[in-house]
Amino acid sequence: MRAPKFWYTPPSNPNWRARLLAPLGALYGYLTARRVSQGATYNAPVPVICIGNLNAGGTGKTPTTIALAQMLIETGATPHIVSRGYGGKLVGPHLVKADNNAQDVGDEPLLLTAFAPTWIAKDRAKGIQAACEAGASHVLMDDGFQNPAVAKSLSIVVVDAEKGFGNGRCLPAGPLREPVDAGLKRADFVLSIGSSKAQKQFDADWPTSVPRLRGHLEPLQTGIDFNAMRCIAFAGIGHPEKFFNTLKKMGAHILRAEALSDHQTLTPGLLRRLESDALLSDAQLVTTEKDAVRLPRSFRQQVVTVPVRLQIENDTDLRAALTAITA
Repeated sequence: MRAPKFWYTPPSNPNWRARLLAPLGALYGYLTARRVSQGATYNAPVPVICIGNLNAGGTGKTPTTIALAQMLIETGATPHIVSRGYGGKLVGPHLVKADNNAQDVGDEPLLLTAFAPTWIAKDRAKGIQAACEAGASHVLMDDGFQNPAVAKSLSIVVVDAEKGFGNGRCLPAGPLREPVDAGLKRADFVLSIGSSKAQKQFDADWPTSVPRLRGHLEPLQTGIDFNAMRCIAFAGIGHPEKFFNTLKKMGAHILRAEALSDHQTLTPGLLRRLESDALLSDAQLVTTEKDAVRLPRSFRQQVVTVPVRLQIENDTDLRAALTAITA
């Protein structure tokens, strides 16, 4: 399901749909506040770093988790990642393997397991306990900022700098899981991801006293020349238009951009249509890393993947915080 456009209208000029749904949004925010006030029931023996968000949908948590895993590994740590495994059938705790499929474990854990041992668990506490027993020096909890069951050593709220916190309202009146002020009181850092222009607008729209980190996504150099490449691009991520814009900046000639729903199942019918369209158009199929792990192995060789990595600007305070919780 794609986010409705009225979620991202200015807070100062709310859409009539947002006003109509405001009572339900207030109720959603109240229920979240009551849940998070319950307090932690599990304290892990190692630092737990939560990479969460206030918005429903994609904000850049996965590339942030990868960046933090790499930071910790550089210091000699052995981080493990714990995810709920959204879209997967397994309850867990389960240590994700490269030969698992997305239908069982979800697409994001399959991508993350290439960078650090990754567990899926519907019960976060059990997943973190399993990671600790397996030798984790740190646990990176992918999502779960509104989950009160586990005590967190450090919490980072990730936000898309261009989208910000939308119209500032809770579901279903807006994109938020909880009000901005309430959520940021529990955050140690806010990481906004986007261009310099988007960062300036975010700073103007959403000033906060919470320590700020800024980052942007950069495509990895894979040796593939995208300049003037005729391609059919498809993406089932939170904001697929960002992927298409990245391809354009790399010089690709996009004949069609197929925006799928976040985590959308890549059915045989959809893949046959994409394959046929690419053949008829003499075009290359191109997708994201997250979508690529959901492709059948027999189909992956027909698709070019564009990996991106998060570059965090002025990360001195973040590195100091990671050192502090380890000491």
